[in-house]
Amino acid sequence: MKRSVPQSPQDTAATVVLVHGLWTPATVFLPHGRWLQGRGYRTLRFAYPSVRATLSQNAQTLRRYIAAADGSEIHLVGHSLGGLIILDMLKQESDPRLRRVVLLGTPCIDSHCARQLAGLRGMPALLGRSIGEWLGRGPAAALAPSPAVAVGVLAGTRSLGLGRVVPDLPRPNDGVVSVAETRLPGAADFIALPVAHSEMLASRRCAEQIAAFLATGRFRHHAAA
Repeated sequence: MKRSVPQSPQDTAATVVLVHGLWTPATVFLPHGRWLQGRGYRTLRFAYPSVRATLSQNAQTLRRYIAAADGSEIHLVGHSLGGLIILDMLKQESDPRLRRVVLLGTPCIDSHCARQLAGLRGMPALLGRSIGEWLGRGPAAALAPSPAVAVGVLAGTRSLGLGRVVPDLPRPNDGVVSVAETRLPGAADFIALPVAHSEMLASRRCAEQIAAFLATGRFRHHAAA
C-alpha cells in the first residue's frame, strides 16, 4: 500500500533532484538547492550532457541516478530541457518513491524558438542531440505521466531573452518559451509568474512556489496575484 505524502519534509527523508536545462551546468540550481535544504529537504543536482547525448539517453541516465539516490520519497524539479528529460524518464518504468515534479519554463507542448533556430545553418549541432530528438517527435510529444506522480507547471511571463531575436514568439512568454507551450495535459496544477526564463533559477518567488507544490501538491495562487 502506497504511503501518503506528508505535509512537511522534516518528517521524512525526502530528497529533491534538480535537473538543469540546455547549455547550463548543474551549479545553476545552487540557489534553489540551498533554499530547499533550508526547508528540510536533501537535494541532489543531476548533471548531464545536454548537447552531446540524446533525450532518451539522458532520461535513462536520470532513471539510474534516481535509483541510486537515498530517500524514502523523491521529488524532481526541472528547468526547461531538464523538464523534458524528466517527462521522458517518467514514461519509462519509474521509481516507486517518486512523488512530485515541478517543471520550470519547460516547453511541454512544443518550442517555437527551438524550431526557428533549428532551421538555421549550423544551429542543429549547437542545439544538440536532446533537442533534436525531441523536435523530431513532433508537437505535443510530452504526454501526461502516471497519476501516481503529480506534476506542477510553472511558466514565466517576463519576455526577456532569446525570444527577442526570434520572430513571432507567441505572447505571453518568458523570453524563450511561450506560456501556451508549457501547458502539460494532465498536470496537477499550473501557475504563471512575472519572471524570465533564466530568472527562474534565482527567483525567491519561484522558490516559494516550488516548495509549496512539493509540500502540498498545489501552488500558492493567492501569492502570485
